[in-house]
Amino acid sequence: MRREIEHRLSFFETWLRNQRYSEKTIVTYVKAIKIFFQFFESKLPEQITISDFHCFNNGHIIKYGYSASYQNQVINAIKLFYLKIEQRELNIELIERPRKYRPLPKVIPKEVIQKMLTSIPNLKHKTALALIYSCGLRRGELLNLKLSHLDSKRRTLSVINGKGQKDRVLPVSEKMMLIIIKYYKMYKPTIYLIEGQVKGQKYSETSLENIFHKYLGMIYKDHKFTLHCLRHSYATHLLESGVNLRYIQELLGHKSSKTTEIYTHVSTHSLSTIRNPIDDFDL
Repeated sequence: MRREIEHRLSFFETWLRNQRYSEKTIVTYVKAIKIFFQFFESKLPEQITISDFHCFNNGHIIKYGYSASYQNQVINAIKLFYLKIEQRELNIELIERPRKYRPLPKVIPKEVIQKMLTSIPNLKHKTALALIYSCGLRRGELLNLKLSHLDSKRRTLSVINGKGQKDRVLPVSEKMMLIIIKYYKMYKPTIYLIEGQVKGQKYSETSLENIFHKYLGMIYKDHKFTLHCLRHSYATHLLESGVNLRYIQELLGHKSSKTTEIYTHVSTHSLSTIRNPIDDFDL
């Protein structure tokens, strides 16, 4: 029975890869399915019912305090597995999905980002973090950026196969392009724009996170920001400078305008112009 499950998992992984799911999603989905079937050691996939999923939800996800986000990932993985591999629909929607908690994005003040970037002595580190902020890139989008994706004459860069398998072309500011050219002359990358110690290999995700925390930590000792906050800050600062939400949506590569609208809740530009009624009091 164990071998049969492993065979189906292997087939599922191959199907996901053929459908061009991201490597991160493939790993997450396959792991979720493996845990699901380990919970039912004595049952084959075709013997699983919706009531079994109730048991898994309560006996594993809820019992061990997994997040709502993880719960949704498991639901998505199981639904897809049964629909595409088992050729039957396991109506998991009968179980209500967890209510989504959508925290507001954390925004780093513009002057703090400027102070951080100007304080970075290593040109590679400065270029990497400046690119994320100035183009609103996701971490993976920066690390997958190749030299061939950059057009210095048009001052654009192309994000290929970004989140949701979407491509987009982004403008590169004149100042950012000058930094990139200076960096290129010094480091001479061969394939990826930002490469690791070995030429032709991607820079590591961990190293990118570390340099962000290192340099921001010199300004904010106990900050709670993440690398992704540079992207949030870019969007918010664009909004505060008067850029239309529709353009910001295009620049960020958001599928829905509702995703972009969240930045209206963290922008303080318009709020700062509101006159507080207490200012009319003679206290």
